[in-house]
Amino acid sequence: MKYLLDTAHLDDIRELSEYLPIAGVTSNPTIVKKEGAIPFFAHMREIRSIIGNLRPLHIQVTAWDYDGMMRDADAVLRNVDEKVYIKVPVDFTGVKVIKSLKRQGANVTATAVYGMDQAFLALEAGADCIAPYFNRMEALGVDAASVVGNIAGIISHYGYETEILAASFKQPAQIDRAILAGAHSVTVAPDVLRQIFAKRVVTDAVAAFAGDWAGLYGGKTLAELGD
Repeated sequence: MKYLLDTAHLDDIRELSEYLPIAGVTSNPTIVKKEGAIPFFAHMREIRSIIGNLRPLHIQVTAWDYDGMMRDADAVLRNVDEKVYIKVPVDFTGVKVIKSLKRQGANVTATAVYGMDQAFLALEAGADCIAPYFNRMEALGVDAASVVGNIAGIISHYGYETEILAASFKQPAQIDRAILAGAHSVTVAPDVLRQIFAKRVVTDAVAAFAGDWAGLYGGKTLAELGD
C-alpha cells in the first residue's frame, strides 16, 4: 500500500514528502495547468530532485496520435530521465502506444481508466501501472470499488506484475474504499490528503489532550519536565 502525490506544486511536494510516507508523484496536463506556463522539463527535473531516484515520477503524454505520443514519451525520457513512468490514456491508440513503449523497455502507466474492459486490455498490453479514476467512476454511477476489486482479482489470478494506482479522489473515504478493494497504490491531491487531518473529531481530540496537559503541568512539555 503506497501513497503518491497527484500534483506538480513544488511546495506541496516538499512539505508532504517531509511529513507523510509519500512514495512518488503523478501529474497530468490538467495538474500542470494549475502551475501556469512553467518551464516544463526543468520543473519535472526539480520534482525528481525532491523525491529522488528511488520514488516513481509519472508524466503524461499530451499528443493524441500514435506518432505524437511516442515523440512525447521520448522527449520525457530524454529530458527528465529514463526511470519516469510514461502515462498513456487507455483509448484505442493508447493501447498501441503502451505496447510499443513496453517493447522499448519504458515504464508505463495506463491512465484515464473508467472500467474493467480498458484495464484488462492495458494489462495484456504490458502496462506497469493501471490508474482507475475512482471519483469519476462514482460520479457516473459506477461501483468504483467493485471495478478496482475485479481488476485486482484478475491481476492475482493470472499473475500479472501490474499494480493498480487508483486516482481521482475528492474525499478521504474514497481512498479508503480503493485500498480496501485491492488498490496497490493511490495518488492523491494535497488538499484531499490534508482533509484526513482536518476532521473535527481529530482536531478536538488533540486540543483536549493539550488542554489537559497544560492544566496539569502549567504548559511544560515532557522534555521540559525534570526528574
